[in-house]
Amino acid sequence: MNRILALAPHPDDIEIGCGGTLAAYAGQGAEIHLFVATDGGKGGDGAARKSEQEEAAKILGIKAVHWGGFEDTKLPAEDTLIHAIEDKVQEIKPLIVLVNHHEDTHQDHRTLARAAHSATRYVPSVLAYETPTSSNFSPTVFMDIHDTLSDKLKALDAHASQVERTNIQGLNIVEIALATAHFRGVQGKISCAEAFMPIRIQL
Repeated sequence: MNRILALAPHPDDIEIGCGGTLAAYAGQGAEIHLFVATDGGKGGDGAARKSEQEEAAKILGIKAVHWGGFEDTKLPAEDTLIHAIEDKVQEIKPLIVLVNHHEDTHQDHRTLARAAHSATRYVPSVLAYETPTSSNFSPTVFMDIHDTLSDKLKALDAHASQVERTNIQGLNIVEIALATAHFRGVQGKISCAEAFMPIRIQL
């Protein structure tokens, strides 16, 4: 489990969905790569959001952030995105790929997940993580993030331009992440967890 690739349509999606898991594996010596398809320019200044993502990656112990260069809210629903992900899969050769759940209210999340299903078809293990816009997410795999929860929350704080942009009155992104971690922990019979739906697992 020494190479992991996490995929996301926007900066901060990975941190909210699987930041604690990535920090845990990085702490065990795994080589972690991120592929972020857009700079999130529709939700703020693109250059600032890229800088925030790079800072968050340092907090989690990520080896490298790879940028797709696609336009926020307009991910292409054709082979272009599949090939971009395939190129990174072939370059990095991950044993595990983590990608956002395909049922989602945001079009970029749906598009990236569909492309990833094709682009990762030869990767041994592929699992879907949740974001606040996920729909019909019923996880059966849980990762204990008790020891890395603080790293996850610090990484989310690094996305300073997005912390308060939740569209949920009275809750910022860090508070949502904390509540989700405890809820998924209860489901997984541990204190706090990140949850996944397996697309494919090789034991």
